[in-house]
Amino acid sequence: MCLSKAYIEKDNKKEFLMNDITSVKVENGRIILNSLFGEKKEIVAAIREIDFTASLLRLEMLEEGLI
Repeated sequence: MCLSKAYIEKDNKKEFLMNDITSVKVENGRIILNSLFGEKKEIVAAIREIDFTASLLRLEMLEEGLI
């Protein structure tokens, strides 16, 4: 099973956001991340890169804060 890690970029800085991501959904301008262990994060961001071989999801912050 390949699980992804998410990183968020804001002001040219890259920060770790979430580990063990099992699903990514885009709904009403928000990106919803769900982990293997039931953790859920919603964020207003744009997807900049998905690298399946590196299990990497790179996002760019569009609005402040997680929901």
